[in-house]
Amino acid sequence: MNFLVYLGIIILLPLYAQFKVKSTYNKYSKVRSTSGMTGAQVARLILDHNGLQDVKVVETQGVLSDHYNPVTKIVALSSQNYHEASVAGTAVAAHEVGHAIQDKEAYAFLRFRHRLAPVAGITSNASWFFIMAGLIFSSMNSLLGIGIIMMAVGVVFQVVTLPVEFNASSRAMTQIVELGIIRNEEEPHAKKVLSAAAMTYVAATAVAVLELLRLVTIFLNRD
Repeated sequence: MNFLVYLGIIILLPLYAQFKVKSTYNKYSKVRSTSGMTGAQVARLILDHNGLQDVKVVETQGVLSDHYNPVTKIVALSSQNYHEASVAGTAVAAHEVGHAIQDKEAYAFLRFRHRLAPVAGITSNASWFFIMAGLIFSSMNSLLGIGIIMMAVGVVFQVVTLPVEFNASSRAMTQIVELGIIRNEEEPHAKKVLSAAAMTYVAATAVAVLELLRLVTIFLNRD
């Protein structure tokens, strides 16, 4: 692959994904949901419907900082989504509850990602020390190899994240439709919000895989 093309992909793809998710979220956060339910109410309704009364819904600071913590059993929604009744807030809240449902059902990819997370965090950060040393000192190609192996753990984590996120979005749509939280005309809008959010994970994974392949190519050519 031409280096300029490669550089364009790893820079422009994440930027486009971020632009897409922000613009889509901003658009549909201004569209009031016909149910009139806030994100917090949507999350609580879906959780209770699925027998997850022990999972708490709390407000967290930031924009699009929404997440589910499988350790504390908490669905955290950013202030706007927590308090306001919008199509975007409904979709995001339902998505995070989708993770809670995955946790309850012991969804394999979620469990694997959770177990891999601490290892991936350490190896991903440490990998660049070995990679840079291996690239600078060509005679120490083994260091580059170690760095690539450590980096690969982080890439596996990102790859595993994809089915987790797509499955959570699928569960979210099923729940908000079956419970009558959104109407037919709102379904395409909710799907756009979830698809735009998923694109950020796809872009991050694509960039990580490309970077790993580039380093593997360098390593093999040296060897």
